[in-house]
Amino acid sequence: MAVRAIRGAVQVDADEREQVLEATAELVSEVMGRNGLTADDFISVLFTATPDLKSEFPALAARGLGFTDVPLMCATEIDVPHALPHVVRLMAHVETDLSRAQIQHVYLRGAQALRLDIAQ
Repeated sequence: MAVRAIRGAVQVDADEREQVLEATAELVSEVMGRNGLTADDFISVLFTATPDLKSEFPALAARGLGFTDVPLMCATEIDVPHALPHVVRLMAHVETDLSRAQIQHVYLRGAQALRLDIAQ
C-alpha cells in the first residue's frame, strides 16, 4: 500500500450553499469512484475555495458522504485576478495500491479548463 495524492476541482455557477455542497459531493464521489476508494482509504483532504465562495465549508459535503473520522480542512485559494471564479479544489491523501500513473485526478464542469493535461 502506498500513500498517494489526488487532485481535483469543480466549478459552481454561484455562491449558493446548496451549489457548493452538491458540487463538492459530486467531486468527492467522482474521486472515490474513478480510483476505487472508500472513505476508509482517505488519510486527509484539503479543500480550497476561490475567495468568491463564502456560503459554506466544502468539507461539510464530505462529512455527509461518511468522512466522519477523516481529517478535513478548508482554506481560501489565493486571489489571482485572472483566476477561474467559483472553484472548489481538493487535494486528498489516500492509501492505495494504485501507482501514480494509475491515479485519476478529477476536474468537473468548468474546472476542466484548469488542467487540460490531466482532466478526464
